[in-house]
Amino acid sequence: MQAQDDPPTLDIEGLTCHVPGRTLFEDVTLSVRAGESVAVTGPSGSGKSTLLMNVLGLVRPAAGTVRVAGADLSAMSSRALARHRGRNVGMVFQFGELLPELSPLENVALAGLLGGMRPKEADRRASDLLGELGVPTVNGRVDTLSGGERQRTAVARALMNEPALLLADEPTGSLDPAHRDVVTELLHALPASRGCALLVVTHDATVARRADRCVTLDDGRLTPRNDTATPVAPSGVRS
Repeated sequence: MQAQDDPPTLDIEGLTCHVPGRTLFEDVTLSVRAGESVAVTGPSGSGKSTLLMNVLGLVRPAAGTVRVAGADLSAMSSRALARHRGRNVGMVFQFGELLPELSPLENVALAGLLGGMRPKEADRRASDLLGELGVPTVNGRVDTLSGGERQRTAVARALMNEPALLLADEPTGSLDPAHRDVVTELLHALPASRGCALLVVTHDATVARRADRCVTLDDGRLTPRNDTATPVAPSGVRS
């Protein structure tokens, strides 16, 4: 767990984002530290996925700042931002977004190659991660795997470059309850085992309850939730 006097891994301050015809969210402030997981819930269309896009630097806010691993994203060029994102952020999507024509090993190793690893190093690390997460590394297209195995492959890919921040957008939305529980346990164990920060967007109460803290994005505002099984620390959402 990150020391309280260290800068948060993710630090969002006064974030405002507009879409045509309305303000999607306004003055959003949130911090997530290494070793901590935070879940963001809220109704469809409230801006949860757009919030993640701001954290990735793929959407520029109308106001406010996003700092990841101490770097202000708004101060970076597109090239520097892409390099910073590749080194410091891992992303898990709802449907995995894997390349179906590649094997699990090739999908995961590709993230390492894009991050500058040598091929042998990328293959070795990909194999180690897949083995750790219980995914077969035999040759064969990734679309022959079960839904849970595909999502665990996506998690392995997100971990390939040892990111400081892990983002997950509805990571269990396409899974049945049994696979959902496995992926949920895996994701929420990562901050402690990997020393990363985890920010997960979800509609699933089971996933949200496993987080250290849960906040709700609704009507343009981000507020703590107090109806989860895990206590909510109000210091994570600053006013």
